[in-house]
Amino acid sequence: MKKLLLFLALVTGARAEYELRDGDTLAFIGDSITAARGYTKIVEHYTLMRFPDRKVRFVNAGQGGDTAFGCLERLDRDVFSKGATVVTVAFGINDIGWGTKADDEHKQRYLDGIRTIVTRCKEKKVRAIICSPAILHQDPDEGETGYLQKMTDEGMALAKSLGAETIDLQRGMRAIQRKIVESNKNKKPEDSDIRMHTSDGIHLDDLGQTAMAYAMLKGLGAPEDVSSAVIDAKALQGGSSQNCQVSDVGAVDGGIKFTRLDQALPLNLGPFTHFQFRWVPLADGLNRYMTTISGLPDGDYEIRADGKLLGKESASSLARGVNIGSMTTNGWEPGGTWDVQSCIVKELVDARDKLWMAGVLQQRHFPGPSPITDSVERQDNALVDLQRVAAKPRPYEFTITRAPK
Repeated sequence: MKKLLLFLALVTGARAEYELRDGDTLAFIGDSITAARGYTKIVEHYTLMRFPDRKVRFVNAGQGGDTAFGCLERLDRDVFSKGATVVTVAFGINDIGWGTKADDEHKQRYLDGIRTIVTRCKEKKVRAIICSPAILHQDPDEGETGYLQKMTDEGMALAKSLGAETIDLQRGMRAIQRKIVESNKNKKPEDSDIRMHTSDGIHLDDLGQTAMAYAMLKGLGAPEDVSSAVIDAKALQGGSSQNCQVSDVGAVDGGIKFTRLDQALPLNLGPFTHFQFRWVPLADGLNRYMTTISGLPDGDYEIRADGKLLGKESASSLARGVNIGSMTTNGWEPGGTWDVQSCIVKELVDARDKLWMAGVLQQRHFPGPSPITDSVERQDNALVDLQRVAAKPRPYEFTITRAPK
């Protein structure tokens, strides 16, 4: 897992700090994979949970069938007019006609599109991040040396030469794809293959969208560590905690209790996400929400947060540190209060996405003034405020007590 995380950081071009700043508006421009509103919502959700004090807005500017050159006619409408300060650009597969037009003429048109996007963004003082597109359903080695990867490598090199940033989503996703391919080779005959794509081999399913979100987040500089609470059970005091405050440490029922207030919270996407942790390294790559307790007598201990049982760990495991970001005794229900908060934020992100789509349909397909535009904008602002309230960290009361034998 550590090798995979290191490789993903290298290939995506992870930054030292998270790219999205207070006051930013990020527009995602791309084709149908962006328009599907999968990875884009995860990036929004993550940012809310991990940077609750930053006011960042998100705009989906995906359009099915679009290309790097074709999007130029809608940059003003879908990106600049929305107040974007940052734009991620993910094109490629339509530029070569799903592989049927993989030739020098179409490659040059793609490169001309990338050059113009970067140039126009610089004129508007918008930070452009040129990405390679999502991977295809194919052998990873073939994809690594295929026309699409080579073409978009040229696009990213061109973007860098013009002063833009880049994220190599293809290689980031391909690292995850290799794990899945290897697992499929060793599966039982009666088991279905794990896939990242729908039946056409182009569009992403939920797992593929999660993998794309992960690769983009790492490319944006998303850190692994949420926070780390360190407690000495013998001395009944907090230690060198990071990104959180530990208070009210005391003894209880052969164990310890304490209050924890974090600066940020981990990303949880609901119960089905747990099935994807095996493939997309969310837990170790984005969600290290650590609890370390030294000085407990040998034995097993129950971990509770706000009275809810999260699980059981040994004294030695707790002394090494346990990631409790997604810990739960029931995979169909959220674990700690922070998990519940994240699930609530996810629902609000989904609600805002539905509201946005209603506004887009009205704007693009009904001529003349829109009777709902002002209302959509007001409701969107209200949902954004509600998201930030729901994501705000709050104190959690922890008890670590002897597990019954």
